[in-house]
Amino acid sequence: LEYLISASSSRSALCCTCGVPIPPNPANMCVACLRTQVDISEGIPKQVTVHFCKQCERYLQPPATWVQCALESRELLALCLKKLKSSMTKVRLIDAGFLWTEPHSKRIKMKLTVQKEVMNGAILQQVFVVEFVIQSQMCDDCHRVEAKDFWKAVVQVRQKTVHKKTFYYLEQLLLKHKLHMNALNIKEIHEGIDFYYGSKQHAQKMVDFLQCTVPCRSKTSQRLISHDIHSNTYNYKSTFSVEIVPVCKDNVVCLSPRLAQSLGNMGQICVCIRVTSTIHLIDPRTLQIAEVDGNTYWRNPFNSLCSPRQLEEFIVMDVDIIRDQKLGAGAGTRSSKHTLAEVWVQKTSEMDTSQQYHCRTFLGHLLNIGDLVLGYDFANSNINDEHLNKMNPHHVPDVVLIKKSYDRSRRVKRRNWKLQEMARDREGMDTDDERQYQDFLEDLEEDEALRKNVNIYKDASKIPVESDTDDDGAPRISLMEMMEELSLTDATGGEGTECLQGSSLKCG
Repeated sequence: LEYLISASSSRSALCCTCGVPIPPNPANMCVACLRTQVDISEGIPKQVTVHFCKQCERYLQPPATWVQCALESRELLALCLKKLKSSMTKVRLIDAGFLWTEPHSKRIKMKLTVQKEVMNGAILQQVFVVEFVIQSQMCDDCHRVEAKDFWKAVVQVRQKTVHKKTFYYLEQLLLKHKLHMNALNIKEIHEGIDFYYGSKQHAQKMVDFLQCTVPCRSKTSQRLISHDIHSNTYNYKSTFSVEIVPVCKDNVVCLSPRLAQSLGNMGQICVCIRVTSTIHLIDPRTLQIAEVDGNTYWRNPFNSLCSPRQLEEFIVMDVDIIRDQKLGAGAGTRSSKHTLAEVWVQKTSEMDTSQQYHCRTFLGHLLNIGDLVLGYDFANSNINDEHLNKMNPHHVPDVVLIKKSYDRSRRVKRRNWKLQEMARDREGMDTDDERQYQDFLEDLEEDEALRKNVNIYKDASKIPVESDTDDDGAPRISLMEMMEELSLTDATGGEGTECLQGSSLKCG
């Protein structure tokens, strides 16, 4: 009796199809019968294709944007819903969420809840599953990387010198800051290196880095490849030409009188002791030092008087340290790391003669009687230079000493460290490159300020042999300055470089 009373008291109607009592609704049909008559998910695809790049792990967001999305993330949910947006204009989206699938199944399942107004204003809600099939497709950026020849910008770095010391130093800077990783290809040619990039922005970033690390100047040009008149889009190939100053470490230069005066009345004949973001010069007669940046150099250019192949070996016959050197008015800064001395030297090739040369040098702290030293012989050289030809011959030294000479074979034998190298294509390589590279390694051993910007790795495959006779006083790199190389396969600065940047060898 209570059931009949409650049934009669509640407002209900019978379904017009199956006769089941239901709450009144505009369609007068139960939910089950209404679903057999109307499918609100009609027109919404139940299987959709999503393009995925395996190289960079990005998804394609039409029409041409590739975005990084993690599995079951909000970004991936938004990307999948955009694929269904055009087919869901007639329904109202209530809820959306992922269903679990195997990570390697290349399937993404999404559970959707939608509502739609059907017969006579009745609102029907339905839940269904859409399956997204992941299809592999290489994105444009990865395609350019794999092609290696498809580039949109090239940076041409040039230096008109015989020696490549500046390029070896620049290579280590690029490896340390990982700027070589964006390049599609690196090609080494005569007098320089070409860096190919897939975008102009990466090339511009490289040019900005070069202008901050080495004294140089740059020019930009572009060539039209194609033009779409309908969308008014242009396709250009850009070329950045970077010219590094033609001066390397251990070069002897002759400054113009105007530039020498502006640098603190230093002598016109100077020695380049280092090239970083500026050219570091020292006057061998007074120990005055000066720095010349790129802008100053191009306003007052000067060239190297001699090439490294013209270095001659001398033996020190006598050394006289100059204690008190008075500088003239307006003189610049003097070097505290060098010692001024007057020396008498004789060529090792002229030991059977009595010919000796007198000169001043900044190597007084290194030289002793009987030491071997490398220098340039100006007395017997025919040099054609604009500024040198105008100088008073009495102010031109007979010999300019550059650096102390050590036994190279011994230095190579006990060298227990190495450098990384960039992977690049080599064309027209000179047979003298190995000797130049050994010169650069010796410069790192001799100049502590230069190797501060270079990552030096311990060579575990090479065990130096120590003996009492091998110690000839040659400078060496301490173990504290070396980094432990964690992977022997990481010789080109690849994936393991991030681990190497912070690791160092700990010594007791």
